[in-house]
Amino acid sequence: MQKEYKQCIVMRDDLKLSRGKAAVQAAHASLLSYERAPVQDRKNWKAQGQKKVVLKVQSLEELYGIKDAAEKLGLPCAIVEDAGLTEIPPGTVTALGIGPARAEEIDKVTKHLDLL
Repeated sequence: MQKEYKQCIVMRDDLKLSRGKAAVQAAHASLLSYERAPVQDRKNWKAQGQKKVVLKVQSLEELYGIKDAAEKLGLPCAIVEDAGLTEIPPGTVTALGIGPARAEEIDKVTKHLDLL
């Protein structure tokens, strides 16, 4: 049986970003973590339709806890820091991208999170 691949985007719900701002931050997280993934994982993920799941955390500390857990498993991940040109101050951490990678590996650090 073929392994399932996916990417998770973890957003800070405590920032109360507008829908447009949140969408942009999620897009940044997706691209940044994609660029850190091994080429074969990228190919497998693309071949399966580029599954993405957007999840939420309630604090910066919780976001970094997820990032640390993902890194310990060797998952590609990337933090997004906003430029501060619109809704929030420069340098505000807004999102975390994880993967693409095998879904079963990503689930080890994200399965307890709620959908955004």
